[in-house]
Amino acid sequence: MSAAALGLTSALGPLEKILASTDGPPIIWLKGAGCTGCTVSLANLISGSAPVDVGDLLINTIDLVYHPTLMNASGELATQTLNNAAAGTFVLVVEGSIPTMFNGRTCTVYEHNGLPVTALSAVQSLAPMAAKVLAVGTCACFGGIPGAMPNPTGAKGVSEVTSVSPINIPGCPPHPDWIVWTVAQLLAGNTITLDQFSRPTALYGTTVHNQCSRQDSEWATSLNDAGLCTIGLGCKGMLTYADCPTRKWNNGVNWCVGADSLCQGCTQPGFPDLFAPLFSTRGVAPNHWNINPPRNTCTGCH
Repeated sequence: MSAAALGLTSALGPLEKILASTDGPPIIWLKGAGCTGCTVSLANLISGSAPVDVGDLLINTIDLVYHPTLMNASGELATQTLNNAAAGTFVLVVEGSIPTMFNGRTCTVYEHNGLPVTALSAVQSLAPMAAKVLAVGTCACFGGIPGAMPNPTGAKGVSEVTSVSPINIPGCPPHPDWIVWTVAQLLAGNTITLDQFSRPTALYGTTVHNQCSRQDSEWATSLNDAGLCTIGLGCKGMLTYADCPTRKWNNGVNWCVGADSLCQGCTQPGFPDLFAPLFSTRGVAPNHWNINPPRNTCTGCH
């Protein structure tokens, strides 16, 4: 995916000037309860123009001063780096949900002066001081899989545990382009238009179904029906907002439905609980999805 396609061409010019000065805002990336899949997704960034990969992004494009997986420092040295950055202007990125049961002690993100600091404490103290807050991944945005029933740790999204409304970049995981685009817009000082769930409309403005090449196809009755619409098998594309069908993944190679799988609604609030079952053999969408157009047509559903 090129920088022009990402909308980065106009953003990276001002961004380079910002980062060339000593006042460029550093980025603090915290990781709560999750699988680190959002970081793995970012590490798979591939582009035909700058930033061409995650190394180019981290070394030449943004000032990522703290990340528990990607930074070299550890222990108190890492914590001191975080505290130094937090003393000035910074952007806070949160990956993973925030456990709240037992005062958040089920998820510790680092130690300070020999004492454990929970994800709950870290986010609640840093978010109000940040110039901007990004919730990266569905776990950080809405609770995600850690927040699914029965949710024994009381895992919640960032907006539920702070007084700050973050910019949400959901996905399980989010596309690396979505993360880079949002950070670039922020650091370049561009206004980001958000939807009702605080997601950038430039990335999450249209349903997956409305962009899918299969939207006018007959309904598949099994996953062996290659190229057909899979709504009747449980595809959540009509309920899900993201540009996966047009952006695709792995440098534009393919995406879930293109690989004859299903859209599982991973960018939406309530995932995964409200989107169960993730696969259906009934040939019709479950009633609570309210997406049952006449069989073998999609007339009126997009």
